[in-house]
Parts: sequence; C-alpha cells; structure tokens
Amino acid sequence: MERGEEIMMDVKSAEEAKQDVAYSTALKELIFQLADDDFLISFRGSEWLGLAPHIEEDVAFSSITQNTMGHAFMFYQLLEDLGEGEIDVLAHERHSDMRRNGIYLEKRNGDGNYLDEPYYDWALTVVRNFLYETFKKVKLEAVTKSSYKPLANIAGKVLMEQPYHLAHWKIWMKQLLNSTEEARERIEARLNEAWEEFGDVLEYGSKATEMEHFGLIMGEDELKERWLNEVSKTIENLPSGSLGKKYGSGREGEHTEDLDQALATLSEVYMSDKEAIW
Repeated sequence: MERGEEIMMDVKSAEEAKQDVAYSTALKELIFQLADDDFLISFRGSEWLGLAPHIEEDVAFSSITQNTMGHAFMFYQLLEDLGEGEIDVLAHERHSDMRRNGIYLEKRNGDGNYLDEPYYDWALTVVRNFLYETFKKVKLEAVTKSSYKPLANIAGKVLMEQPYHLAHWKIWMKQLLNSTEEARERIEARLNEAWEEFGDVLEYGSKATEMEHFGLIMGEDELKERWLNEVSKTIENLPSGSLGKKYGSGREGEHTEDLDQALATLSEVYMSDKEAIW
C-alpha cells in the first residue's frame, strides 16, 4: 500500500466486530495499547501529587492526570463491550506480561517512592509527557478515521481534552530549553535517554499489518513520521540516530520491574476487597 493511500473499509459496529475473528483480534490489540498507555502514564503523573514544582502546577498536573485516567477508562469500556471482561479486571488484574503499554511510560519518576523520600526528576516528567502527548494526538487523529465506529467516536471525544494537555507540556519544554544552562542540560539529557527507549511506543506490535489492513489505523511508518514532524515543531535540535527500544517492546508484553511496582501500587486498594462497591 502506498503511503497516504486511504483504506476504504466498511464501518463496523461492536456486534459486527465480534463476528470477524481476525478483525476483532487486531482491534482489541489496538485498544489495549491505547488503554494501557493512558493507564500507566496517568499513574506516574499521580505520583507527583503534592510534589510538583509549585502549587499551580500541582493543580494543573493533577487535572491532566485525572483526565488521562478517564481516557483509559473509556478505552477499557470498549474492551468490556467487546467481551474482554469487566473494566476493573482489565485495569487491575492483568499480569504484566499481558500489558501492552510502551515500556518508557512505566519508567519510575526517579529514586525513592512516593511515601518515603521521593527523589523524582521533573525533567524526565516534562520530556516523557511532551513526547507521549504529541504521540497521543497523532494516534488519536488517525483513530478518528478507524473502521471501528465506537473507537473512532471515543477518539473524537478524547481529542476534545487532549490538546490542552499537549499545550501544557509544550510550554514546559520551551521554557526549560530556553532557561538556565542547567535546565537545558537536564532536558537534553532526558531527551537523549528517551531516544533510546521510546521506539516501542510508536509501534503496533504483532498485529500491525492487520490493523492497517482492516483500516483500524494508519501504518506505523506514517504515524512515526507524523510524530517526528510534530515533535520537531517544538524541539529544533532532536537527538541524532534512530529511536531505540532499549528494554524491548511493551507491545509484545515485554516489561521491566517498574511496571510490577506500578501495578502493585495501583491495585492495592482494589485487591483488598474486589467485591466492594465504589
């Protein structure tokens, strides 16, 4: 298929998607990636509550994090509608090897933990959220044209909030890159680190061919090109070399101990009483 060529596919409903096994498998894989990405990065954001650089940022980041968790909920809801199980089970009971989030998104904010001397790095948070929100914008825009109508509709709803998130992190990136020498060096160091680890976020995993074939989303190469173009509008001097996958591919179920730590913390209250009504 030529780059940019539109795929003419019949728009499918939930019931129609369930009846086509190959289509349904690729669709669920894509939605799990969308849901797990938002779920993990929103958790890492929540760990900054009370620790952000100033009170205004604490309020703003908390709001962004809450919205992002809401986006994850909507994607998990789509999976529940497709027969993958209840939302709480999908969010809290799946083992790490079943998760499809990009590995870079599960990375700890820094040394220590939230309740005991959290030595977190704001430069990492700014770089990670800027790169991710740029990626999310491009991916959601592609998904609004998806052949699966319920997913396209949700993507449209999320895009009503997401541009404000991206604008927030663009401002932080620009300010720090043009601030003190130390601030610029810290951001550039984290950008170089991200360039070694962000590669799998831009991939679709084992069902990439099927996702494009069924018109669920544009191809990987085009998505990556659009992401790079968007990132370069804010960062003039991007790191040299190709984007790497230093720790493997989260899209293939490969993860680090950081994900285990995140899931244990996220699910602590839920696991204490699964039958509770919230």
